Amino acid sequence: LLVWAGVSTLQVNVNKIKHLNRRKTMNSKRLFLGALLAAAMVVGASAGYAAEKKTKVGFVYVGPIGDHGWSYQHNVGRMAIARTFGDQVKTTYVESVPEGADAARVITKLARTGHKLIFTTSFGYMNPTLKVAKRFPKVKFEHATGFKRSKNVTTYSARFYEGRHVVGLIAGKMTKSNILGYVASFPIPEVIRGINATIIAARSVNPKIKIKVVWVSSWFDPGKEADAAKALIAQGADIIMQHTDSPAPLQQAQKNKVWAVGQASDMVSFGPKAQLTAIIDNWNAYYIRRTKAVLDGTWKSQDTWGGFKAGMVSMAPYNKAIPADVVALAEKAKNGIIAGTVHPFAGPIKNQAGKIVVPAGKNADDGMLLGMNFYVEGVDGTIPK
Repeated sequence: LLVWAGVSTLQVNVNKIKHLNRRKTMNSKRLFLGALLAAAMVVGASAGYAAEKKTKVGFVYVGPIGDHGWSYQHNVGRMAIARTFGDQVKTTYVESVPEGADAARVITKLARTGHKLIFTTSFGYMNPTLKVAKRFPKVKFEHATGFKRSKNVTTYSARFYEGRHVVGLIAGKMTKSNILGYVASFPIPEVIRGINATIIAARSVNPKIKIKVVWVSSWFDPGKEADAAKALIAQGADIIMQHTDSPAPLQQAQKNKVWAVGQASDMVSFGPKAQLTAIIDNWNAYYIRRTKAVLDGTWKSQDTWGGFKAGMVSMAPYNKAIPADVVALAEKAKNGIIAGTVHPFAGPIKNQAGKIVVPAGKNADDGMLLGMNFYVEGVDGTIPK
């Protein structure tokens, strides 16, 4: 009995020891898990803090980033921001946003979700941008191609007409039919200015030349753009130009064995035999500069309108079929624009009715260019209302 009692007592003590050890083990596990959880919370908090520290930069595009034209090139600029600033910024974009009420909703959402800098990249976003900017005075807005500004709204654009001047000289020398075709989007000053710059330059080397215009009432509609190019070719145009965003006109030109000019980016891969050159929009340096201004607190509302000299406009490589003397003519004009010795709207310039609008010895000033609402001599048709 005593032996049994002793064994029982020993067993009880062993059980107590095991129980105590289990409790210690469990406590150790709890302590370890608690420490692990605390560490995770610290890491999570740090990550959240880091995320909050990133400056959010948003973009609104009128077309898809795959348009290989206008929106594509703006998106190249967005990616340049991401590469340049790394973890300091977070960029986002919304593509294919119609101009008008939809644009206001998208811009508002970006402002509400912590974006400190928002680029709205189409003319029709002007009023929606201003409207949203009033509600979010601490957010910085940048509107492309517009003319209305406020304390927290800047405007910026490029002097695309400088590229049109160079293209017009090439077209004037390369055409056989003396008819140029122009696929146009909307009758705003920017587009009208490009048409006029093209025909003024073309007629300076070939007075017989005319330009025909088809308006498609869209920035990006490959079907309409292709149909417009077809219609122009049917009317005798042997060089197709455009102020729309898809490569469809260039593809149509290649299909019909006529020349074409790329728009906004180098579209040569879509028509290597057809593309004479392309007018390229370079937004990278501007977007990097304006993002830096937000980061270092120096951002101010302003207007920027840069061309060849500022690096905001450039020409794609010239087609090898262009004669050397024509390439030399184009390069001389480009260099002259950079130097300030050549102006694409140098007088005398007459409007369609034959009235002098810019006298000899004078250049059209920026006010006339920004508000251009008339055709010059050599343009067929009328401007849509």
